[in-house]
Amino acid sequence: MRVLIADDDSFHVDLTTYALRRQGIQVLSASTGAQALKACEHDRPDLILLDVGLPALDGFEVCRRIRERFSTPIIMLSSHAGEEDIVQGLRVGADDYVTKPFSARQLIARIEAVLRRSKVSSLERSLGQVEVGSLTLDVDRHEVRKDGETVLLTPLEFRILHLLAMNPGRVITFSRLLEYAWGYDVDDPGLLRSHLYHIRMKLKLPKQGPGAIRSVSGIGYRLSADR
Repeated sequence: MRVLIADDDSFHVDLTTYALRRQGIQVLSASTGAQALKACEHDRPDLILLDVGLPALDGFEVCRRIRERFSTPIIMLSSHAGEEDIVQGLRVGADDYVTKPFSARQLIARIEAVLRRSKVSSLERSLGQVEVGSLTLDVDRHEVRKDGETVLLTPLEFRILHLLAMNPGRVITFSRLLEYAWGYDVDDPGLLRSHLYHIRMKLKLPKQGPGAIRSVSGIGYRLSADR
């Protein structure tokens, strides 16, 4: 496995690199946002540790640009533990947010958790494909096709859509969607709305009727599969 560390703090990079290599993980590094984007393009890491405070292009902007093209799992790193920073990181597409300083043990556990969430479970694998109306979800490849055309979703977006597609016509509660996508209760319906907005836009889903993802006030969301 290859992990890209995008951080301009050389001391922190050295410590993190040492901890990861002890686990048999190959480490790549970048000290600027531009270098991180280039490494993501050419080296295709399995996971990215992305510091918020990168020079020129900050981590939020780098994460946003990566999400326009890739679904690589991203853990954002920051010395700021404010709720707004955490929410912003998750909204631009990060899979997790870790506050500095952190122990090597904690970081490895977070990496393992994110990688577990980015992969399909044994139940999902057994299903192969899920078809709902014009949508086909290939759970082995984490790909979505709309009318035969492949649309790139982030791992979080895929998991949200997958749970809805597994239960067409049924209302899935906010808490269940949040826990299924993030692996824990984020307790932020606004964050879920943001991801659903991107899903609707990417897949060009209708606002009403067959194929629409409808909000059920105060409860959750439902994917309509009626034809």
